[in-house]
Amino acid sequence: MRPAGMHVVQRRSKVHWLPRLILGALVLADPGVAAAASGEGPAVFGIPVDFILFALTLIGVGVLHHHTLAVALTGLAVIGAYKLAFTGFKTGAGLAGLGAHFAHEWVILTNLLGLLLGFALLSKHFEESRVPAVLPRFLANDWKGGFVLLVLIFVLSSFLDNIAAALIGGTMAGVVFRGKVHIGYLAAIVAASNAGGSGSVVGDTTTTMMWIDGVAATAVLPAFIAAGAALVVMGVPAALLQQRFSPIARDATGGQDIDWARVAIVFIILAAAIVVNVLMNTQAPELGDRLPALGLAVWAALVLTAAWRRPEWSLLPEAFKGSIFLLALVSIASMMPVEKLPAASWHTAFGLGFVSAVFDNIPLTALALKQGGYDWGMLAYTVGFGGSMIWFGSSAGVALSNMYPQARSVGAWLRHGWFVAAAYIVGFFAMLALWGWHPSEKRAKTAFDEVPAAVAAHTHQAREHSPVVTPSNNTREMS
Repeated sequence: MRPAGMHVVQRRSKVHWLPRLILGALVLADPGVAAAASGEGPAVFGIPVDFILFALTLIGVGVLHHHTLAVALTGLAVIGAYKLAFTGFKTGAGLAGLGAHFAHEWVILTNLLGLLLGFALLSKHFEESRVPAVLPRFLANDWKGGFVLLVLIFVLSSFLDNIAAALIGGTMAGVVFRGKVHIGYLAAIVAASNAGGSGSVVGDTTTTMMWIDGVAATAVLPAFIAAGAALVVMGVPAALLQQRFSPIARDATGGQDIDWARVAIVFIILAAAIVVNVLMNTQAPELGDRLPALGLAVWAALVLTAAWRRPEWSLLPEAFKGSIFLLALVSIASMMPVEKLPAASWHTAFGLGFVSAVFDNIPLTALALKQGGYDWGMLAYTVGFGGSMIWFGSSAGVALSNMYPQARSVGAWLRHGWFVAAAYIVGFFAMLALWGWHPSEKRAKTAFDEVPAAVAAHTHQAREHSPVVTPSNNTREMS
């Protein structure tokens, strides 16, 4: 899922407290550059209709859990039609503007699709390596065993998708706790998987999005400061709670041998993605604007190792369906007028974590990336771990609830998993105290990212009163 950032002016507007909370936590604004993004459109209580439609889509996703793809595609169609009719796009008006917009976004979207599908197959390789079945042998026979299991989930999520880590953790918990897993411990499993993925660009969809968009892998590493503190704060009470509910049975797993070939394949796929990304950013950065190299690298590794161990191709239809859902939300976020949102700050990042517990963190991350100016490690933690506070706040939570239906109770999740919210707060302020707030931009913009001259001329007057970031030197100046 960056150099020193810029201070930008935050403009206040009179809006109702709830929409303002959503706007404040949703993120960002670089008024100078973003002023050219779109034309002025209708607003309600000072809130652009774009955001209201987006919020309704996210609410629909949260409420209609069994129809999320239909809701996301409907939202994309409605917002696309609205933009065509009223505001236009950063790249122009009408169908030409829409086409130019997606001509700009197609590399990011294709990369994301390739990685989502590829990581689904990678996760299955890891599961069938039988490593998850062997790990419980190393657990203690008391509450410390439950805590170590959460640590293992945390570590697995740092190089596997957090959804896979949560499902693997849920499977291991079902074995060692004889099928009786407390809802509070389920919340901790989700939180551990989201925490472990927050500091790794291959551990969470949001951090992978950041990586694709030009954020260095090292920029999200500081998230582990907050994530580590949060793991301890929520892991100990969760393990104690589970031990009282159903003691651990370490010897519940039989002896199994690890399939080291599949373990090797997992690391080959991850290495391919990392090497290609490094080479692309250091040797041919312009290639990243024209070719979905990351996705291609993962799939090349999958195909080349298929003769060694056959991937579970049957997973692709369901994985494709889930990927289209996420891509629809990312596409919607790419069309939002981010110049209307508050400036990036640690206060905004902190609030974004609570919004992430209700709204999907994928579009929130896309909005943040579109505006820039965040501490990306801090943002990775807030949007990643924050979604753990409610079961449907993250994809890992939704996936685990399919395995344990009793988790689908917001009241029970909040009541028994109270330590997750407490851990989020402690982890955030631990990172703020130890690391601080270091806002930064992504890699330098290319000519392909420039605002068309006609649009720039149309917004020249607005730019005269806004701080502007010049692509050439990434410094702020006043027109």
